[in-house]
Amino acid sequence: MSKRRSPYVVLLLCVVAFAMQAAAPEPAAAPAKVPAPAIVMLLGVFHFANPGLDMVKSEVIDVTTPANQAYLAGLAQRLAAFGPTDVLVECDPAAQARQDAQFAAWRDGDAALTVNEVQQIGFRVAGEAGLSTVTCFDEGGVQWNAAPMFEYMAAHAPERKAAIEALFASLSARHTREQTTLPLPELLRLANDPARDRENKALYIGTNDLDAGGGFAGADAAASWWQRNFRMYANVQQAAARGRRVLVVAGQGHTAILRDLLALDGERQAEDVMPYLVP
Repeated sequence: MSKRRSPYVVLLLCVVAFAMQAAAPEPAAAPAKVPAPAIVMLLGVFHFANPGLDMVKSEVIDVTTPANQAYLAGLAQRLAAFGPTDVLVECDPAAQARQDAQFAAWRDGDAALTVNEVQQIGFRVAGEAGLSTVTCFDEGGVQWNAAPMFEYMAAHAPERKAAIEALFASLSARHTREQTTLPLPELLRLANDPARDRENKALYIGTNDLDAGGGFAGADAAASWWQRNFRMYANVQQAAARGRRVLVVAGQGHTAILRDLLALDGERQAEDVMPYLVP
């Protein structure tokens, strides 16, 4: 003969079961997905419309020929395939509104591209990538303060002054020879060549010791150039937040230093631009 459970016992069992279920821990929430580190690609260039402001001066290839225009159009398509969320170009942030207006005029078919690399490369890539504008990141308020160094050399080290002037003349001649004989893809490859980057930075090391122990005119001149590039890299860091893909277009004298800073930046990763230069 089966025993019937008391209704009180059944009720008690139901209460215990409910309490155990209520006490069970909630499933752990999935951790928030952290965006991937930013990817930064540096494109070193020579100035297409050379204003002659650099110490090393040279003639410049005509980028407006049909062959060079075709190459630049293809280059923009390849760089856009990188998927940039931002295109940073060498102009001061104070000029951003002017760049926005010029980009919009070109995008809408109301203006042609100027010769400057900001437009020939920066505008083209931003247009191909569907961006609304380019971003100015230069800090031209800080310049290479070399005047005290040259004054020191003139007064105390004329042989060093003669040597550095001869070096600049030699580099200018080489640049003119390259600009007048090499095709545009090769010129851009040289502007991103690690050996050329080292050569560029070595110019500052070669004069760093001038006036050592005195006014440090050589070291202060070098520091002024690095200061400008540190500021420019701060603007790169601001744009290159996690999840962003940033293309930076700047003169080779800047990208030579910016590459060193990017290599030290544990929050961002570098993308090699060299494969994109190949037609």
